[in-house]
Amino acid sequence: MSEPRRTPLVYAVVVLLFAESLLLAASAIYLAVELVITTPAFPMSAIALAVFAALGAAGLAIVASAAWRGRAWSRGASITWQVLQGAVAISALTGKGAQAGFGVPLLLLAVVVLVLVFTPPVLRWVSKRG
Repeated sequence: MSEPRRTPLVYAVVVLLFAESLLLAASAIYLAVELVITTPAFPMSAIALAVFAALGAAGLAIVASAAWRGRAWSRGASITWQVLQGAVAISALTGKGAQAGFGVPLLLLAVVVLVLVFTPPVLRWVSKRG
């Protein structure tokens, strides 16, 4: 049996996961800057949100790196993130003051990554090592 290799679909999953990580990092930076230049109504909540966004970005970068290396656990973590991102996107689309410009790209990105994670080449790649 031949060793699995990185196919264009594997590259796509890894690139998209890293892109999501960068977007989340940018959100954390934005939240931190907003915290400094404005006076939030709930400062501790604002700090916590910025910290959680930064931690999420770091975690997602770790997942993307693990997917690049073919680690099996990266698949479950990727799926979990896409479901959470999808929930945020749906909330943005349906909540009070719905924001389609924010929700639609998030939802599309989550669906694309979910579909790619279940393709045979990606499954073979992330199943190659524990």
